[in-house]
Amino acid sequence: MKKTLAILAAGIGSRFGGGIKQLEPIDDHGHIIIDYSIHDAIAAGFNKIVFIIRHDIEADFKSVIGDRIASIVGPLGVEIAYAYQELSDAYKYCPSAPIEGRNKPLGTGQAILACDGLIDSPFAVINADDYYGKEGFVKAASFLGDSYGLVGYVLKNTLSDNGGVTRGICSVDASGSLTGIAETKNIVKTPTGAAVDGTPVDVESLVSMNFWCYPASFMDVLREGFPRFLSSMSDPMKSEYLLPIIADAQLHAGTKFTVLPTSDKWFGVTYKEDKPAVMESFKSLIASGAYSPDLFGDL
Repeated sequence: MKKTLAILAAGIGSRFGGGIKQLEPIDDHGHIIIDYSIHDAIAAGFNKIVFIIRHDIEADFKSVIGDRIASIVGPLGVEIAYAYQELSDAYKYCPSAPIEGRNKPLGTGQAILACDGLIDSPFAVINADDYYGKEGFVKAASFLGDSYGLVGYVLKNTLSDNGGVTRGICSVDASGSLTGIAETKNIVKTPTGAAVDGTPVDVESLVSMNFWCYPASFMDVLREGFPRFLSSMSDPMKSEYLLPIIADAQLHAGTKFTVLPTSDKWFGVTYKEDKPAVMESFKSLIASGAYSPDLFGDL
């Protein structure tokens, strides 16, 4: 069965080079975080990668990331494709969309909708600049089919030592089904765990790191829902068609989402001060044998 990984990369800056956190090497061999995600996805059984970018960064993205990855994974039988998230595409779904004068993209839901015509199999979604660990990809690949799922990370494994973070704290019932996601801002580490504005937060809670599992039919959900979103935006300059909001509507309509818990540690460069610790974490992973120094050599 074809298993597709859609990577949200349209947020990468329009000028490549220093300061673009997604492109900064995080090991001694020049790899960036996205390399590890692609490696782990292929090792788990994914055989198609869709990069979601913008046209204005296409040449630079392919030069820095895409062409290199294609040359590595092509011989492994892994297909590479590109989707383009553009504001103007909104008019295809709603000719009267009130987005004139807006510069901000329309959200992660629109980003996946940009894959229309490219995704015809069960698929997973991740961010380009997050390290998710191996277990999440193994669980996602095994789970993919006709059902909806979300890879859930333990909150304490996703916090930064350098400031507050925003996390979607999941409510999960006894059967392992998602019942809700509460977006919680400014979660900070404390000597006893974590807190928001001084109020303790359960660090064992499962949180969403935007690692979703979808059946191919989810594209129909997006196609049907996007025009409604566009015609009812409360703030045309700021409203976004977001995957968690779409999931919440699906939950209320009776769709079941299975939470796939993982104990792996999430890494990300939320703050520039995070980078040294992230690099040290990857150095430890390589030293332990979790990854080969040349990364893709074991595939």
